Amino acid sequence: MSDTPDISTDLFDLTGRVACVTGASAGLGRRAAGVLAAAGASVVGVARRADALTDWRKETPGPTAAVAADVADRDGLADLAAAVSDPFGAPDIVVHAAGLNTREIADAVTPAGWDATIALNLTAPFFLSQALAPAMAEKGWGRIVLFASLQSYRAFPGGVAYGASKGGIAQLTRALAEAWSPRGIGVNAIGPGFFRTELTAAVFADPERAADNARRTCVGRNGAPHDLDGPLLFLSAPASDYVTGQVLMVDGGFTVK
Repeated sequence: MSDTPDISTDLFDLTGRVACVTGASAGLGRRAAGVLAAAGASVVGVARRADALTDWRKETPGPTAAVAADVADRDGLADLAAAVSDPFGAPDIVVHAAGLNTREIADAVTPAGWDATIALNLTAPFFLSQALAPAMAEKGWGRIVLFASLQSYRAFPGGVAYGASKGGIAQLTRALAEAWSPRGIGVNAIGPGFFRTELTAAVFADPERAADNARRTCVGRNGAPHDLDGPLLFLSAPASDYVTGQVLMVDGGFTVK
């Protein structure tokens, strides 16, 4: 083995890889799907809104496919796993970006709100990963990227169910790494700070609140879409071969202050 570092672009090249991204119709999921496509992957986008997925495909160069499905439907996960494997073969990379935040305060959390949040944010990522992991293990290489949150570590008002689900994601990341990394599957999570998406519309609708969140970071601003690109690509690519079980906070330093 040469002692000369190899920092070629192959470290981040996804040519020949197949990626599945849930929540690809909007927000950070849509951005993630575009990043992986730009890196050379064939990308299957999954979301409930077929029209939004069509728009995503029109703006995304390279091989893409769309599967309109509700990933929170546990009874449909086996069919979903088959559907995302049909266009290009079994995925090498799975990014779980679909999410829900009901913003119910502790005294008013409903069973329906709790169940919907846990089903989409925590249950679906596990069982879809479980369905797709065997094909990754057979190849000896795979990537699972989960979406954690500031609320994996911090308590916010109206975040009981959402925070519980994202705390669960942090532990699920570690548990799946322990279980599957010996078979070549890297399992990590990204923890976004405050980015302007459908889930954070209520936050950014209040300019004072958005400005306060920016001040609470180390870099002095909220997240911009491109801030996610490098971390996501790193965790999806050969560059992260020796990284697993980690939650990478992409939050401008919010959680260190």
